[in-house]
Amino acid sequence: MRYGPDIARVAALIGDPGRANMLTALMGGAALTASELALEAGVTKQTASSHLSKLSDAGLVAQQRQGRHSYYRLAGSGVAEAIEALMGIAAKSRRTRTGPKEPALRHARVCYDHLAGDLGVRLLDALIAGHRLASEAGKLRLTRAGQAFMTDFGIDTAMLARGTRPLCRTCLDWSERRSHLAGALGAALLSRFYELRWARHEAESRAVLFSPMGETALRRNFGF
Repeated sequence: MRYGPDIARVAALIGDPGRANMLTALMGGAALTASELALEAGVTKQTASSHLSKLSDAGLVAQQRQGRHSYYRLAGSGVAEAIEALMGIAAKSRRTRTGPKEPALRHARVCYDHLAGDLGVRLLDALIAGHRLASEAGKLRLTRAGQAFMTDFGIDTAMLARGTRPLCRTCLDWSERRSHLAGALGAALLSRFYELRWARHEAESRAVLFSPMGETALRRNFGF
């Protein structure tokens, strides 16, 4: 018998419909209470607490206590990227169109803390086409031109590189079935779009809503 990471245990935890709905609800990056997650999963509060305990023990969610309430969020970007990839695989098994039905979610949505959807995929394509990112053996690398561009755009890539999170990596997009930009740089870019008021994260949804001016600025600055 081979020994290694217990993939079967983690897969079984994610595979439960109630727990899968909870994890999907946390893909927007917001922290939710057990009661809110119970509603998302369609289960009782007691069942939700049991689910969350198992997910926490497996390192899939993290708990934070604030006042009288406990809030739960995904344990990290790696968990979010794994869930997004599984959503794409699950959608592939259907004959219907993949991804969310809502046009706004297909156009632009948050994948934990970075931009996904049509605009997310186009953004990555444009960064590679503009030689700001290089794709080598399936891995992304920020070029010198990319460093200068990000500095001018208001992002300190040197600071991001000192963190423990990968600077830039691909994440398979659920609806587009191609990659968008994840990692510390992907998160920093989405935060910068919010700061510039090009876009806003719609409450109680994963949709990222760009204003007409914001989307025009995005396309003009990034060349797509």
